Amino acid sequence: MSYRGPGSHFELLWEAAATGGQGLPEELKDIYRGDWLVPESSGRPYSYSNFVLSHDGRVSFSTPGHEGGGDVSDFNPHDQWVMALARARADAVVVGANTLRTEFEHQWTAEFIFPSDGEAFAALRASENRKPTPLQVIVTGSGKLNPEATIFRDPRFRVLIATTDSGLENAKAYNLPNLEIVTFGQEVDLTLLYQALARDYGCKTVLCEGGPRLYASLIGANLLDEEFLTLSPVIVGSSDIDKRPGLIEGLALAPGNDKRANLASVRRAANHLFLRTTWT
Repeated sequence: MSYRGPGSHFELLWEAAATGGQGLPEELKDIYRGDWLVPESSGRPYSYSNFVLSHDGRVSFSTPGHEGGGDVSDFNPHDQWVMALARARADAVVVGANTLRTEFEHQWTAEFIFPSDGEAFAALRASENRKPTPLQVIVTGSGKLNPEATIFRDPRFRVLIATTDSGLENAKAYNLPNLEIVTFGQEVDLTLLYQALARDYGCKTVLCEGGPRLYASLIGANLLDEEFLTLSPVIVGSSDIDKRPGLIEGLALAPGNDKRANLASVRRAANHLFLRTTWT
């Protein structure tokens, strides 16, 4: 199965030496101009994230109909292709309930975001012994959902609602098909969730696609191993009236904290930069 790719190869600017883990097929390495090794998981799934960040550090315009990352990336095909690659190697994709509310027609699969390479990415999943579609995981403290979400109506998807003791009844009240609801404490304990994804759902890799509060919680809980971050030339801005979120919201770290992202690679496509980092 041949890949069409995003229109041109990535330009590799720098990449750290890496060893160990499952690499990419040669055709993907040619497009990406390098490899992406996924280590074996131990105890919990290998956890990574994917975000696009505007030139001024915002992740969303927070405007009705324009809440997603597409407007921030200027619907850049290289960014969408990287997103598809990240999804193609994920056993589960985790998003917050607000992401589901604002992007209720979205499906967190490679073929949805990059349909021209959908069959090729499906073949990649099969070659890595992954299920045809990632487990769709929605994290919600309140248990409040958008019942019109496409993933609730499509039998291809297995959907897990990770909620709290107080949110359980709200989630159950929707009586939606194709849905599993599990509580993880008075607040959603992400450590317990990720352990359950490995133990109960057989997930070896988990991708987080936001939003910024969920991402911040992963950072705070030391649950993030790797990150894909697209730096876009788009300007978003923010004001007292129109507040636009940054990459991390809801977590304020003290000066001198020990959270550090270690640069693993830098790629370029025109005015977009594509960073990959690992976390310690």
